[in-house]
Amino acid sequence: MKYSAFFHVLLFSAFMLIFSSCDNNETFPDVPSENGNSIVSLKGTGSFVFDAFIPLANKPTTVYYHIPTGITENSRIVIVFHGASRDALENRDAMIADADRNLQILIVPEFSSQNFPGGDGYNLGNIFVDGDNPSASTLNNEDQWAFSLIEPLFDFVKNATANTTSLYHVFGFSAGGQFAHRFVFFKPTARFDKVVASSSGWYTMPDNQIDFPYGIKESPILANSLPAIFSKKLTILIGAADNDPNTAGLRTNSIVDAQGDNRLARANYYYNQSNSISTSIGASFKWQFVSLPNVSHDFNATANYAFNTIFIN
Repeated sequence: MKYSAFFHVLLFSAFMLIFSSCDNNETFPDVPSENGNSIVSLKGTGSFVFDAFIPLANKPTTVYYHIPTGITENSRIVIVFHGASRDALENRDAMIADADRNLQILIVPEFSSQNFPGGDGYNLGNIFVDGDNPSASTLNNEDQWAFSLIEPLFDFVKNATANTTSLYHVFGFSAGGQFAHRFVFFKPTARFDKVVASSSGWYTMPDNQIDFPYGIKESPILANSLPAIFSKKLTILIGAADNDPNTAGLRTNSIVDAQGDNRLARANYYYNQSNSISTSIGASFKWQFVSLPNVSHDFNATANYAFNTIFIN
């Protein structure tokens, strides 16, 4: 079957609207071939606008990427979740050298404040209209959760890079660390392998006696799903010097302060309490805890450790 010239123009125009690049070595989509080959191809360093997941097509998401020279069909895909400042571009640039060293495909979606506003829209995954006051009437449909964007994005990247791996790794820093550990909770059947939740300000405890967002009560998570969650390869990563109780943006109240008064204390509390809960229900506990000496609230140091230590094995 041959495409008409007019149809070629329409297809090319449509894909140019989907894709845009802000880097010098940008890659644009290929026009579909007659034999059904992939219609997109990502190479080098750039960005594109992802709106191929229909339920969230009204929230187009800029995705920054780096595809190292020399990747193979088996190269690992690492998806990075940025902090509250929505600095996806800066996160991508900071990890290029590590991705090149390890031949890791680097994907950094930007959850904009416009499309995923505040902590409800991003840190808490847009599960509820108001995550601090969850109710059945304000529970968003699952296809509207920010978490629901990740699996179709993974498929898109696989196709665009001719990648055949079945799993991906996840790194999240600060607000992204919150997103990452809740992603494990609310999408336990997603195709992630290793997840690193780094430098989170506070956590959702796997405790059905505590209301969401501080626990899982009044959330879509059921207590009988905890064994599967505890079996995931989740690493709680924290800098040993990330212990300032007065740091800007650290949530404090009578409930969250039970986790500790700083990020280091809260990371320890979260890991230890989760381990205790898994033991109490007879579940296997596969999580890991890592504290980096002399590291404070530092994206580069924690991401370097994840990319060069955790994600290479």
